[in-house]
Amino acid sequence: MNLQRFLLEKFKQAVAKIGAPADSPLPLSRSTRAEFGQYQFNGAMALAKRMKLPPREVAQKIIDALDLSGEVDKLEIAGPGFINIYLNDQWLASLLNTASESQRLDIEPNTSQTVVVDYSAPNLAKEMHVGHLRSTIIGDAVTKTLEFMGSTVIRQNHMGDWGTQFGMLLAHLNDKLAANLVAETALSDLEDFYRQAKVRFDNEDGFADRARDYVVKLQSGDAQCLQLWQNFIDVSIAHSEDVYQKLNVSLTRQDVMGESAYNDDLASVVAELKASGIAVEDQGAQVVFLHELADKEGTPAVYIIQKSGGGYLYATTDLAAIRYRNKVLGADRTLIFTDARQALHFKQTEIVARKAGFILPEQSYEHCPFGMMLGNDGKPFKTRTGGTVKLAELLDEAIERAEALLNKRDSALSAEEIKDIAQKIGIGAVKYADLSKNRTTDYIFNWDSMLSFEGNTAPYLQYAYTRVQSIFRKAEAFLHSNPATITLLEPQEKALGIKLLQCSEALNQVSQEATPHVLCTYLYELASLFMSFYEACPILKEGINDEVKGSRLLLAKLTANTLQLGLDLLGIETMDKM
Repeated sequence: MNLQRFLLEKFKQAVAKIGAPADSPLPLSRSTRAEFGQYQFNGAMALAKRMKLPPREVAQKIIDALDLSGEVDKLEIAGPGFINIYLNDQWLASLLNTASESQRLDIEPNTSQTVVVDYSAPNLAKEMHVGHLRSTIIGDAVTKTLEFMGSTVIRQNHMGDWGTQFGMLLAHLNDKLAANLVAETALSDLEDFYRQAKVRFDNEDGFADRARDYVVKLQSGDAQCLQLWQNFIDVSIAHSEDVYQKLNVSLTRQDVMGESAYNDDLASVVAELKASGIAVEDQGAQVVFLHELADKEGTPAVYIIQKSGGGYLYATTDLAAIRYRNKVLGADRTLIFTDARQALHFKQTEIVARKAGFILPEQSYEHCPFGMMLGNDGKPFKTRTGGTVKLAELLDEAIERAEALLNKRDSALSAEEIKDIAQKIGIGAVKYADLSKNRTTDYIFNWDSMLSFEGNTAPYLQYAYTRVQSIFRKAEAFLHSNPATITLLEPQEKALGIKLLQCSEALNQVSQEATPHVLCTYLYELASLFMSFYEACPILKEGINDEVKGSRLLLAKLTANTLQLGLDLLGIETMDKM
């Protein structure tokens, strides 16, 4: 059940009954304070202008036309025409009982679209660094949520596996192999290998020319060059797979769709744009002039799709990718997760693709930008020496810090259990610290705050889950021998119950807006309400009525299941004890 969608449909029917225009807005939102009910309809003021009636009179007409006799205790007109909605406790309890018996928590799918999600996209021949963290984990959380809500999702890891830098790398690798080194040994440290090649390219006589020759050979399909290039692909993807496994994200080797996959289509893309008059030659290059993005003087933006020397660009590859995803994969939606600095490029790309018919009017193309990870100094996150932080090393440090924290706490956990829990807490803390921030903003990376067991953090949510599990270890026998149903008697029970029923609203918003922080906020509010419920409504205390005890146990169980679902969609693991 989706409470908001249910109420919205009821108000839509009522507004139609009173003769309001068919396109009338229906602003229905959650109430911010319990004394104003659980939801509020704020459409009477806008309708009053269109119907030429006082707002409170329109509000009363809506109330009279509403069919909510079993679901609502009271509908109250407040202020200039707000309608406060007070939901019925018995109805809410029946919904909670249905949710507690459902594997999906009675959350209905909201779409059957095919969605292509382009995320992570590291450059091959380099190890993943912290700059790849946000794209990888935000994209994966959105992907999992889309799948849960009914979409068919096609993951596309658009890896940078082509380009002029490979000439430099292939020349260096060829020399290493000539010196009897095997590829896996030569490429064991990709960052160091890249640095060595770059030094040679900048300083060694004749090396740059050899590198350029390798580019030509690679692009022309030379068998030896392709074999050397494949070595980079294999080693680099293996590095990425290790990181993905540690990060608990769902990308696999099968999801890799590198830039090289579109090579054979680039000439066709350019030819098609030229034939349709969208692209023209300018100073030897093939360009599209975008009058839609002209500057103040009226000079159109220039979008280059082929350089004067015949070389192709990211723009060409992205256009080919659009055509493939829409025409071959049948995408209804395409989501692309990159940092905000690329926003203009993707805006230009969409304009060109729509002109060319690569994107149909009914297909959406959504660049989902994100801000930067910053250090405590407010500058891009770096090592102490100013270097790039390898993602694998950051994750290892997170696990080590989590293990150190666990070792300081009194517990009966074995050393093996502590290591397992430390991995889940450390990785979860890094991911949640990122996912809980609005993706469009920058955020400060801080070890102490993200690993805290208090506040809006992964350890706090993981602890809330383990607290419920500990209750069940003590009360499992009771539930087996006593049939139970949920009833809402105390204010804290009702507040928790309503929040549990609002999970689908949070998931809808994440799937529509690609904003995982909405789910994080929901889970934090849920865990906080559970703690308030747990303190105010004893569950295992002597003398508690069996019916009340059973009801509260079911509420706790539904809370644990909802927390587990939400954290699983975020790619954060739970544990039964910590």
